[in-house]
Amino acid sequence: MAAPGILRRQSIDVPLLVTALLLTVFGLAMVFSAGQTDMPDKGLETLWQRQLAFFGVAMAATWVITRGSVRLIEWSAWPLYLMACIMLLLLQFLGSGAGTAASTKQWLTIGGVRLGQPAELAKLATTFMLARVLASQRDTVTSMRELWKPLFVVAVPWVLVLATKDLGTALTFIGICFAMLFWAGVPWPVLLMLASPGISLVLAFSTGVWGAWFLILVALVLWYRPYLLEGVVLVVANVVMGVVAPLLWDKLKPYQQQRFLVFLDPSVDAQGSGYNVIQSQVAIGSGGLFGKGFTLGSQKRLNFLPEQQTDFIFSVVGEELGFVGVVVALSLFLALFLRSTRIAVRATDAFPSLVAFGLMSAWFVHVMVNVGMTLNLMPVTGIPLPFFSYGGSFLLVSWLAVAVLLRISAEGRGQADALGL
Repeated sequence: MAAPGILRRQSIDVPLLVTALLLTVFGLAMVFSAGQTDMPDKGLETLWQRQLAFFGVAMAATWVITRGSVRLIEWSAWPLYLMACIMLLLLQFLGSGAGTAASTKQWLTIGGVRLGQPAELAKLATTFMLARVLASQRDTVTSMRELWKPLFVVAVPWVLVLATKDLGTALTFIGICFAMLFWAGVPWPVLLMLASPGISLVLAFSTGVWGAWFLILVALVLWYRPYLLEGVVLVVANVVMGVVAPLLWDKLKPYQQQRFLVFLDPSVDAQGSGYNVIQSQVAIGSGGLFGKGFTLGSQKRLNFLPEQQTDFIFSVVGEELGFVGVVVALSLFLALFLRSTRIAVRATDAFPSLVAFGLMSAWFVHVMVNVGMTLNLMPVTGIPLPFFSYGGSFLLVSWLAVAVLLRISAEGRGQADALGL
């Protein structure tokens, strides 16, 4: 029989750990490259050193978490969630923005010093809390009214994040919520009906498209047959959203309307709101198959590429490493998603399984929105790319998520799997 120490070493999920390390090293290299410009900026040049220091802290925190247990993580859900919500509330008084998110209140700032982004901790805490609530619901969900508890868990931090004008992070909370509800076994018709008011709000800008969607929704309600009151409220809510959408558009400030129009066509304000996206597309498109070479991207070196160390760091990958570099980066992310999903499948019970899938969904939303943003397939929301974008709190939370997955994986496989039996 193998010694306990050998079992402990063998229980490490090597594919997950290696994938996360490769993504981090790749990201550090790109942060370093982002600082190499023809107009030297000492602050930009040393960002990679600070990121490396944050990585060291993240690795220490990862080691601590992997020494614990899944039950300890479950127990910590309540205090972490409460602390995260309090910190989000404090942003209303002590929050500040920066870069493309200058108009937001994402960073907790005291005495002019930015201490971190509470929303990053809130995503982790909300995932734990939501998993705890969903795991406690033993009966199969058949209606939307049975989801009030998990929806309330997500709604509190979501509203607080929206209050800071951080739309990108708010989208992440929605992605985590629907992904975990799906993983918990909530039927797809319930999920679609739950999302329908938001869908109506988006589609109402085209009367024809909204009308077709509304007919589909009515057919779904008649087929699924939810409770009468629930069905009536659902239909009314969608009608209200269809009526309210044009009114909301008129209430938007000119710069807010401009952002939406720029998303549809960046050329309508090429020197203003559309500048970031146009420069990003030029950088990625000019990379070709193999790119211009590491640190040699012209858009980046001339400082034409905005926020190249954070929001648009994927554009640096495309320009300097080309299509090959983009494929490598996206392949590593795909490996991370697949490994996280496998851990969720093999988890010992509902709570760790939901946590694993929720953490994966948060990464997925970040990658989808950030990459889409650089290609103008998504609005510019200031959402970072996991393991790549510069930011201490984001890198730390990303590695805390890796640590939790490593712990879940170790307990999910058990001694037999660790021995290869």
